[in-house]
Amino acid sequence: MNYKHCGAIVNVKTEGCDGLMDLPAPDPYLVALVGIGTMILLVAWLPLALSRLPISTPMIFIAAGFVLFALPISGVAPNPLHYPNATEKLSELAIIIALMGAGLKLDRPLTFRGWGLTWRLLAVTMTLSIAIVFALGWQVLGLSAAAALLLGSALAPTDPVLAADVQVGPPQSGEEDEVRFSLTSEAGLNDGLAFPFVNLAIAFAVAGSLSSELLAEWFAMDVAWKIAMGVGAGWAIGRGLAWVTFHVPHRVRFSSTGDGFVALGATLLSYSLTELAHGYGFLAVFIAAVTYRSGEREHEYYRALHDFADEAERLLIMVVLLLFGGAIAGDLLAPLTLADIAVALAIVLVVRPLAAWLALIGRPEPRRERALISFFGIRGVGSFYYLAFGLNAASFAEAPRLWALLGLIVLMSVFIHGITATPLMRAVQPGGEREATAEGEASRPVEPR
Repeated sequence: MNYKHCGAIVNVKTEGCDGLMDLPAPDPYLVALVGIGTMILLVAWLPLALSRLPISTPMIFIAAGFVLFALPISGVAPNPLHYPNATEKLSELAIIIALMGAGLKLDRPLTFRGWGLTWRLLAVTMTLSIAIVFALGWQVLGLSAAAALLLGSALAPTDPVLAADVQVGPPQSGEEDEVRFSLTSEAGLNDGLAFPFVNLAIAFAVAGSLSSELLAEWFAMDVAWKIAMGVGAGWAIGRGLAWVTFHVPHRVRFSSTGDGFVALGATLLSYSLTELAHGYGFLAVFIAAVTYRSGEREHEYYRALHDFADEAERLLIMVVLLLFGGAIAGDLLAPLTLADIAVALAIVLVVRPLAAWLALIGRPEPRRERALISFFGIRGVGSFYYLAFGLNAASFAEAPRLWALLGLIVLMSVFIHGITATPLMRAVQPGGEREATAEGEASRPVEPR
């Protein structure tokens, strides 16, 4: 019944009409818009509201997703096992946008000496982490060797998406101490450099064993060629973008437009072209961003690029975390055993801190800074992508258990690091805490937590 024609605009009943009590059910589309609008406002406002509290925005969205999908009316459980392709593509998009933002906000030029901490974290910490997690998965948890290698590889990269609390600030903000720089640059590079080990796990699962011929082919293609192509393509694209932006004839000065969505085009172009050339697109996106930033390092246009990438990243992360919370409300963690929980705790609290501490032996940084760098090996969306990619590329009988283990580790990381990031990072700032100026607070976009 169309109640608009039942009587006048006052509450008057006419024949055949039940008045205002006979309203139709809420339109699901409008209800969805209410929810989306609310979550977008929370993405914008929560980081500021929580900036001095030991609570992070990812914690809030995971909890919100858990509650939302636990309600009887939800009717769906977003388990990544049920939506493998969507999980891979959504996490992939979130990562490449985060990598572009991470590369653009680094003020420090890319040099061997200036990035010394980063090289140690990549060469030693990542390698040790993969080896230790592999051993724990294989020998302690009883996973197959291929599944254990996939788990170790998926957990190798630290996360450029969920680690904003411990990363550098926007371009030229002055928020680039040694701790924040090393964690940001590490997260930017190891998301691409974990790929060879994921591909090795896939090859292991498909072949059933690792022959010398398979290892030689893997090294030639998945290590040498794809890394070289990722670095080379990223550098070339970054240089090209910088030239077009700053050095075309002055009558067409693209940098004067202030269009931040160029960052999205640069991200998609870098990633897709490199993947088409059989290189590592993740690596290319970060290298392209760092190279692009070197074009006119102090130019204010980089702030617009970073801000757009940051906003797009936050919206995508909102979706990913809500779905992750929903998966937890479902049966994602059901396969876990007590041994799995113990190993997950060890990976978060022992494996990464130990591997990073060993990598930093002999460095001149104060002990407190080295301890923070070692502790904040945040796991997140990058691990989601790598596990989804591996499980989509090969058959692993332990897939439900792998997702349960990885989901628990990411959940632990989000809450443990989210609670400790604000007080611990404040301790390394000059004067014990950074105090933003009124101008900075007004102009700086709030970083996702």
